[in-house]
Amino acid sequence: MWEFRSVSFWRAVFAEFYGTMLFVFFGLGAALRWTTGPHNVLHVAFCFGLAAATFVQSIGHISGGHINPAVTFAFLIGSQMSLFRAVFYIVAQCLGALAGAAVLYGVTPINMRGNLVLNTLQPGISMGMATTMEVFLTLQLVVCIFAVTDERRNGRLGSAALAIGFSVLMGHLLGIYYTGAGMNPARSFAPAVLVRNFVNHWE
Repeated sequence: MWEFRSVSFWRAVFAEFYGTMLFVFFGLGAALRWTTGPHNVLHVAFCFGLAAATFVQSIGHISGGHINPAVTFAFLIGSQMSLFRAVFYIVAQCLGALAGAAVLYGVTPINMRGNLVLNTLQPGISMGMATTMEVFLTLQLVVCIFAVTDERRNGRLGSAALAIGFSVLMGHLLGIYYTGAGMNPARSFAPAVLVRNFVNHWE
């Protein structure tokens, strides 16, 4: 509870709000369907991956650059942060995602909004199959984050933010075909609220 009176704590909470807002804005924006024909999976995956790398690099020194409630939860379970901080992070991330999606909704023509890239099951994918896929997609991301940020690791080379970005990119390259690649509860929550669709929203 002592963190409540700390300026650095509130800076970190705001950083999570800010980072998640921009991540969702750019990611969802790239995934909107502006043309007919096959979806450009590579385009969407690269935008999500580069957005993750950019904002992890931008706010990582302030808050850790989680921008994902699943990552925050993993840090909580791994005893890397307090329950108090984790709750504030998750609330900030969900509100940030909602703000980013709302801005995108406001600047996008009505005929192009669609369901605002709501995560839905692809044809032939059952709830169990989708859940298993999301577990694996999120697991590889969390393992990557823990690995590249571990201070005990000797000989750490390269950019941690870029490695995390590639992890997000890899998850989207596969996951889009199954669930739209949630990997981030805040990213999935925001469009569900804005389009008022929780029936087909499986997460």
